[in-house]
Formats: sequence, C-alpha cells, structure tokens
Amino acid sequence: MPKYVIERELPGAGKLTAAQLQAISQTSCGVLQALGPQIQWVQSYVTDDKIYCVYVAPNAEIIREHARRGQFPANHIAEIKSVIDPTTAESPTR
Repeated sequence: MPKYVIERELPGAGKLTAAQLQAISQTSCGVLQALGPQIQWVQSYVTDDKIYCVYVAPNAEIIREHARRGQFPANHIAEIKSVIDPTTAESPTR
C-alpha cells in the first residue's frame, strides 16, 4: 500500500500545547476510525508553522477526505517513492 507525506500549514503549530496536540490527534483518530482500516496514520512531525504527517493509504483522495472531515489542512500530499538514511551510503555486503 502506498505511503504518503502530508504537509499541513498551521501557523504557530510549534506553540501548540500538549492538550491541543492531543485534541487534534483525537479528532484525527476519530475520522480514521470512520474511514476504515485502509488509511493509517504512521506519525507526524510538528515544526514552527507546519505539521508533516506520514500516512499509509490506497490513494491521495482518501487523505483529502480525512482532512476535510477533520477540518484541518492538507496543503500538499506526496507519495513516498523511497526512504533513505545514513545506511544507504554504505556499500552492500558481499
């Protein structure tokens, strides 16, 4: 199943309290439950003015529906094609 990264523009996101982040998370989880098991939230990264979320979903449209129902932005949705990390630089073992 495809994996996506979603950029959510949310001015002041980095200043949200733990209670506010919990409320946002609860809203998201409620919408996910209603949409069914084909869409899964993996994790999110909160920066000063944006939240970057990683989701597993069959297509970008269901992610847009999740955002619409949850009433939060999904300014950019991109399918993840590959994942790299420092070990990618290492030569393969023989």
